[in-house]
Amino acid sequence: MSFSKPNRSAATLTTTRVEPAPISGICVTCLDGCEGPCEIGRSALKGREVIYPQPFGKVTAGADKNYPADFSHFNIQGTCVGAVGVEADSDKAVFPAVDCSTELGADGGVKMDFPIFTGAVGSTDIARINWEEMAVGAAISGVIVVAGENICGMDAQAEIRNGRVVRSPEMERRVNSFKRWYDGRGGIIIQANVEDTRLGVPEYVIEKLGIEIFELKWGQGAKDIGGEVKLKSIERALQLKERDYIVLPDPSLPESQDAFRMGGISEFERHSRLGMVEEDGFYREVERLRRVGAKYVTLKTGAYRPADLARALKFSSQAGIDLLTIDGAGGGTGMSPWRMMNEWGIPTVHLECLTYQMCKRLRAQGAYVPPIAMAGGLSLEDHIFKAIALAAPYVKAVCMGRSVMTAAMVGKTHGRLLARKLERDGGDLAQGYERLFAVGSQLKARFGKDFTKLPAGAIGFYSYVDRLRQGLQQLMAGARKFALKYIDRNDLVALTREAAEVSGITYVMDADREEIDRILG
Repeated sequence: MSFSKPNRSAATLTTTRVEPAPISGICVTCLDGCEGPCEIGRSALKGREVIYPQPFGKVTAGADKNYPADFSHFNIQGTCVGAVGVEADSDKAVFPAVDCSTELGADGGVKMDFPIFTGAVGSTDIARINWEEMAVGAAISGVIVVAGENICGMDAQAEIRNGRVVRSPEMERRVNSFKRWYDGRGGIIIQANVEDTRLGVPEYVIEKLGIEIFELKWGQGAKDIGGEVKLKSIERALQLKERDYIVLPDPSLPESQDAFRMGGISEFERHSRLGMVEEDGFYREVERLRRVGAKYVTLKTGAYRPADLARALKFSSQAGIDLLTIDGAGGGTGMSPWRMMNEWGIPTVHLECLTYQMCKRLRAQGAYVPPIAMAGGLSLEDHIFKAIALAAPYVKAVCMGRSVMTAAMVGKTHGRLLARKLERDGGDLAQGYERLFAVGSQLKARFGKDFTKLPAGAIGFYSYVDRLRQGLQQLMAGARKFALKYIDRNDLVALTREAAEVSGITYVMDADREEIDRILG
């Protein structure tokens, strides 16, 4: 059975004329005269443009490959006996009493009301357009928002002198929109890649904008190359080429300009460079960031081969990194090569199981194990529980990219529809928000006259987190674990032998064998 669905996908707006052959994905009968709605057919006309999910700037995309093990292959254990973290009293051990807060940082200094943070909201159009909703939503939810790579370099209004950024209105907007609503819980992380480091983004955001948490980026789960965006004008393509980005096709070539003017191509691509990890260089960069003024330094790595995961863990341990985010294959993106998203990298469950094994080895050596966050296709409360349990006690939080943006975008859309209705029919925005959102009255009581200044998308974000919180509290109460620190691997069972073999989690039919023998004699 094939795990993949080649040559057609909603992500690339392609399909096949008839049932496809399972391996190639080509129609079982490929017809001469067909206009070619499949990826191959579209590629015959638009070539490399078909590599990426469509339409750019309007969608996020997640892989559709069915991996042989994922979080659905595990179930959460429940019990009717006792309680951990609260008195075993039916009047006290109620699910609203479950503590879902967590701490990140080597010193535990980054306090979060809930154990999630956003994926990197970077330089893609969909990230830029939805930033305020995401940032404000994170701030009022007490979680972390991550500003991704290339923001300063992509800022058309950025002031760059001698190859270094001295001002970026877009980065200022990003930081300020979060800080306006920040109340001390959660935080904002700024991320940097090769181009960002060359531009001096770390120095700029730490020294000028007061950023305390800075993230070095090795990679992500959706791709194992640098970040990319699409550009809709020759002028923009030339500007970014001048800023030392890789731009394809080369906008300075007459033939590229002719192709664009004639409509043969409708866009250019901006690509980032591959990072080159080197151990001593990594330590030097971490120390440099701390000297510049970063209070916390974090690392984001992707679904690379197991040896690279070992490097990330060992280097992070040696450098005293404050958070290591590990992003598995199968997760989401604003723009990544579609086939790469599906066919490269280690899937999230497999990657987390390797992470657990390696963390356990480091701990046995007496080494520091940084707080771990897992990412890659996670969206609901059961995913959060399972991700924390599968590599307990090392996983402290979960990175959720597409799901929180979905909530923000839906909130924004309904806020826009409400605004149109109020403009047409009249009415009060605060009352409209209270009718529209289940958490509206709660937020109105909290923010008073500032309530209507909240972006509707931020309220949608908050409402989604509120749902996740109660859902997680219910799952944890059922497992009789009343704080995140009490969740462990024994709270899961594997539903298949393969999942048990991959993870070391007990197969469901073998669970509690010793306890059963003790009870039954």
